[in-house]
Amino acid sequence: QTTKKQQKAVVSTQSTGMHDFVLLLENCQKDAATDYHDQEKDKMLALDTLAAYYVRLGRKEKNRENRKKHFAKATSLYTQADKIIMYDQNHLVGRAHFCLLEGDKTDQADAQFNFVLAKSDKHIAANMGKACILFNKKDFKLALGHFKKALKGNDNCPASVRLGMGLCFYRLGNLDKAQMAFQRALQLDPRSTGSLIGQAILHLNSGDKEKLHKGVKLLSTAYGIDSANSMTLNHLANHFFFKKDYQKVQHLAQHALQGTEVEYIQAESCYQLARSYHNQQKYDQAFQYYYQSTQFASPSYVLPHFGLGQMYIARGDNPNAAMCFEKVLKIQPNNNETMKILGSLYSQSDDSDKREQAKVLLQKVTTQCPEDIEAWIELGGILQSCDIHEALNAYNTAAQIIRDNINEDVPPEILNNIASCLFQLGKYEECLTHYETALDYCKRELQNDESYLSAITVTITYNLARLYEALHEFSKAEDLYKAVLKEHPNYLDCYLRLGCIARDREQIFEASNWFKDALQINQDNADAWTLIGNLHISKQEWGPGQKKFERIIKTTNDKDSYSILAIGNVWLQMLYQPTRDRDKEQKYQERALAFFKQVMRQDPRNMYAANGIGCVLAVKGHIREARDVFAQVREATAEMPDVWLNLAHIYIEQKQFVSAIQMYENCLKKFYKHHNVEILLYLARAHFVYGKLEETRRILLRARHMAPHDNLILFNLSYVLRHLATSTLRDEKSGLEDVVSAVRNLELAQRFFTMLSKATEKQKYDLNHAGAEARQCTDLLSQAQYHVARARKLDDEQRAIRMQQEKAKQELESKRKEEEDKRLKEEEEKHQAMLAQREVYREKAKNILIFTEEVEPVRVPKGRKKKDDEPIYSSGDPSSDPDKDDALNEEEKAQKKKEKSERKEKKRQARENKKKARKERERKRLQQEKEEKSGKYTSKAFISDSEEDENNEDDDKEPERKMETTPAKPIKSGVLDSDSSDLDDSPRKKAAPSKKRKKFSDSEDDSDVRAEIEADTSLNDRQISDISEDDAPPPPAAPGQMTTNQVNSHGT
Repeated sequence: QTTKKQQKAVVSTQSTGMHDFVLLLENCQKDAATDYHDQEKDKMLALDTLAAYYVRLGRKEKNRENRKKHFAKATSLYTQADKIIMYDQNHLVGRAHFCLLEGDKTDQADAQFNFVLAKSDKHIAANMGKACILFNKKDFKLALGHFKKALKGNDNCPASVRLGMGLCFYRLGNLDKAQMAFQRALQLDPRSTGSLIGQAILHLNSGDKEKLHKGVKLLSTAYGIDSANSMTLNHLANHFFFKKDYQKVQHLAQHALQGTEVEYIQAESCYQLARSYHNQQKYDQAFQYYYQSTQFASPSYVLPHFGLGQMYIARGDNPNAAMCFEKVLKIQPNNNETMKILGSLYSQSDDSDKREQAKVLLQKVTTQCPEDIEAWIELGGILQSCDIHEALNAYNTAAQIIRDNINEDVPPEILNNIASCLFQLGKYEECLTHYETALDYCKRELQNDESYLSAITVTITYNLARLYEALHEFSKAEDLYKAVLKEHPNYLDCYLRLGCIARDREQIFEASNWFKDALQINQDNADAWTLIGNLHISKQEWGPGQKKFERIIKTTNDKDSYSILAIGNVWLQMLYQPTRDRDKEQKYQERALAFFKQVMRQDPRNMYAANGIGCVLAVKGHIREARDVFAQVREATAEMPDVWLNLAHIYIEQKQFVSAIQMYENCLKKFYKHHNVEILLYLARAHFVYGKLEETRRILLRARHMAPHDNLILFNLSYVLRHLATSTLRDEKSGLEDVVSAVRNLELAQRFFTMLSKATEKQKYDLNHAGAEARQCTDLLSQAQYHVARARKLDDEQRAIRMQQEKAKQELESKRKEEEDKRLKEEEEKHQAMLAQREVYREKAKNILIFTEEVEPVRVPKGRKKKDDEPIYSSGDPSSDPDKDDALNEEEKAQKKKEKSERKEKKRQARENKKKARKERERKRLQQEKEEKSGKYTSKAFISDSEEDENNEDDDKEPERKMETTPAKPIKSGVLDSDSSDLDDSPRKKAAPSKKRKKFSDSEDDSDVRAEIEADTSLNDRQISDISEDDAPPPPAAPGQMTTNQVNSHGT
């Protein structure tokens, strides 16, 4: 009966409407009979059907409250059905689709789909639900697999399965199969708007004009089928945006926004509205919709953030703009446009880290796209503040791309930037060429864009005037500045530069007038007030200068660091003024320190403020702390000359004069190329306190040549001359010439001090001090005659002493020369006598050694006889039995072999011992020769008993192997023979010359004789040492007797 009621509900739905359908399904729960089989399943089916109906109503409902009511009813019905049969597959699939529609219950839906698929993997609805979940998780491959399973389970699946497959193929990049899937879906359901939109997107993205028209027609068809479909409306709005029909864009996007609750579709609708207003320059409305789109959009949808960043730039809110572009860059890290914009924003920041990031981003853009001219120009602008060389390279690269790729002339803006870099590098000639080229371009193209090029011309002309000013061509610079002022009378920088030229010429009044003219244009111009304040400070007018800087601080709300720093310097200068009021000094110190600290709070990296704090510490007497501060500032920058000078001043206070002098000289060389009067004065003071007055005078003369009108230098020079003269006159050992020179210096100092004491204008020195110095010079000059007379007397005495010393020196020299001549004559005579003795010795040495033919003794062989030498036995002799020889067993052979090896080892050791003994004798012989080089020579033709005994004592303690030598009997077998007259005495006695005998010179003849003697001696030693007991030759045979060296007739 319940089934019949459900069938009636369907008929009622088709005929009388949904109201009866709902009434029937609701009443069947109460009135239907339940006394039949499967009544619970029918009851659950009725509840699921009614729940699905409310789900469908809630999906179509646009009012959130009504939607919540429908979904609440559906939830209640599904809960009732759970109590009847919870694990029915159709029931679980229906409830899972409802959870999927709610959006926040995706995990619950996924679990229910998995439960159903675990029991029936071909369940179509479960596979489609699982595929939707995987598609939303961007797992398109697995989603496609579930769509395919649904298709395999039923070939007559609805078109939505083909649509899902097409979307998966599109996401996987297989556009051909995606096209086929969309076409098949349209064949199954010609009113499938999703398939129409999918095909339209494929055609629109192809780039073909025909396909573009076909894609637009498909969108129009989809719009005709379902005019409320938000996706269709958004794509149509995008089409009309490129046709610049902004009214239709706004109409379609507005309807799309109102017709959907899907956030990513709403984000796209807001984006279409925002960019249409953006192109119409309605920035407020564009900002509103861009911001709304970012709230709806997913993190990967970055187009609204890009547009919102542009709106922030238009509003001047660079920090928020940078945040928007950072989000875009996070998703698309290689997007060149984003990196360029973000780099430009970072370059305008005061944060050094941000500027460094800007440089990195723009360098990355130029690496990825080397032909991006805008990126090169932006990179050059960033590098111009930190690396001029790299900035110049960037601008040159941009100019080269324009010449090579675009085949156009380089714009004047780039030429101006290149010239500015060259100006900072000091390459003035190249800079002048680029400025002239830029001006020629402007004059040539002025007719095409007069307003813009005229403005560029003014800038280039001003920069050209600055170049002439740097080249010291002040007249040309003034003409250009005045020419610019003639066309643009309110160009304030020209007034300031003309004032600076007058100031450098020391035309203070004229400079002040130019600065005042600038103030008439802009009464609050900080640069003009700063220059006027600096004029007062240069004239030591501290009060007026301080007032000018205080005015700047008031107009800038205490944010002008330069003015605050200048006031701190004013109070610091007040500390250097001579005063005895300790309270005032304390007050000045505290005020100066307060201003420097204020600057540090505003700018923690301000090196000038840190330097000022170090100065205050030094004035307070905290020398070590001041030195630490100056050292840190110098580590931070090496381009600040003030900190070098302050470190040198600290070294002076610490009595480290050498370090101070070196620091002054390095600063003068590095920053001023040896030309700076102030530093020369510091250097002269360092030498003065170090006690090097002459070096001080030389430095002051150098400064005097550079600034001949500076009376302070003249005062210091006179002071040094007076000190030099005083030290010379007080030294009683000073010579006449030094005293006379000191008197001249004293007279010169006296005249200078007298002139300086009568000066009428305000000077940097004390006039009374100059007068006192002049009087002191006069007092010293009154004593000059005494010093001159004393020096003259001393000079006469020293001259007389020098004459006596010279005379004694000449006599001593003549006596020494005579003795030297006598000594040379005696040495010559001795030398001739020695040559004669050497000649006699050479004659005697010719017959000392006589060589005979060496006959090597033949050693008698030992050991077993050969077989040929064995006796012949008869057959009856018992000893002739051959088996007797074979009876020797293996043990006896091994014993004999062992004895033979032991004999060989003993012989080898004996040879090694003889070799060591021979080396030892050679060493002693060489040592003996060194001792005899004083003129004593010993023949080695014979060896005495004593020498042989000494050599034999080291010969391994083997007396049986030592040979008894008889020096009276010469050896005949190849041993050296000697004269019989030399056998009686010891060879050392015969060969040793007298101690008075002088050592021979190494002449050519003597070296030959000596070589022969050493060769014979070594031969004799070798032969004697090689003789042993085993191989000693037999005694000499009588005449006619056969020796062992001769072969006998038997051949043995």
